[in-house]
Amino acid sequence: MTAPPLRAPFRLGPLPIGAAMVLLDEAIVRAPVRTIFDLVRNVEHWPAHLDHYRFVRFRSRNNDGGGIVEMSANRPFGPLKWPTWWTSQMSVDEQLPNVRFRHIAGVTTGMDVEWAFMPHSEGTHVRLFHVWEGPDWPVVRVPAAVGLIGPVFVHGIAARTIAGLKAVAEKRAP
Repeated sequence: MTAPPLRAPFRLGPLPIGAAMVLLDEAIVRAPVRTIFDLVRNVEHWPAHLDHYRFVRFRSRNNDGGGIVEMSANRPFGPLKWPTWWTSQMSVDEQLPNVRFRHIAGVTTGMDVEWAFMPHSEGTHVRLFHVWEGPDWPVVRVPAAVGLIGPVFVHGIAARTIAGLKAVAEKRAP
């Protein structure tokens, strides 16, 4: 069986400005940009590095390394683990470099995500942005995004993800 042909990359463009919910998680990673960028862009390997990730599967691939990707992670609450899932369009830009996602299924449909990497005197400054107007729920859309889903679930998973990939990158750094 042959692999399906690669598609043209998604053009997700810059993050939208002025959304109701904007979250930023960031870290200084003591590793070259290429080391952490490669870890982030290879999302299918995240479950091997990150205990809270349940699975990552590509439905289709683009010729930039992105595609349609299904992801699932647990949000721990003490001994309890709340399972979450979403599907995203993913694009990879080697020149910037960055990795962009737009959630197309799950509670966070419509969320835009960007991993940005900038050289820093100690290695790489990594910024992980989440931008969203909230779920398609009348009346409680923005309060749900800003008061619960963003700070509790999105930030809870994002902070663990950036910390876990930082640890891996720093172990691999020369």
